[in-house]
Amino acid sequence: MKILLAPTFMALGLAFSASAMAQMDHNMHTAQATKPVAASVDANALGDALVKKVDKTKSTVTLQHGALPNGMPPMTMAYKVKDTAWLDQLKTGQKIRFATDPADGGMTVLRYELVE
Repeated sequence: MKILLAPTFMALGLAFSASAMAQMDHNMHTAQATKPVAASVDANALGDALVKKVDKTKSTVTLQHGALPNGMPPMTMAYKVKDTAWLDQLKTGQKIRFATDPADGGMTVLRYELVE
């Protein structure tokens, strides 16, 4: 009887340990994903960027930028533009300052200024 109980208790112990570890791992991911959001971001605040690509077929401009006032970290990514006529004005290699739309998570350029 002792031989049968030991493997059973070991199996139960492993099951509970795995469950606890999975929950702890899940909680750790949640803690990393939920960062406090600034109560208010200045809508007029602009971030610096370099135009990497203008894609008129997708109506996007790819920007390499530093950290943005809305909390977005430095990266290179494609943004939609509020006015597709801007795609005729923007050129690869230009330095700009720009603001994004907080309503869509900062995925659309609402305004920009050329940097000279």
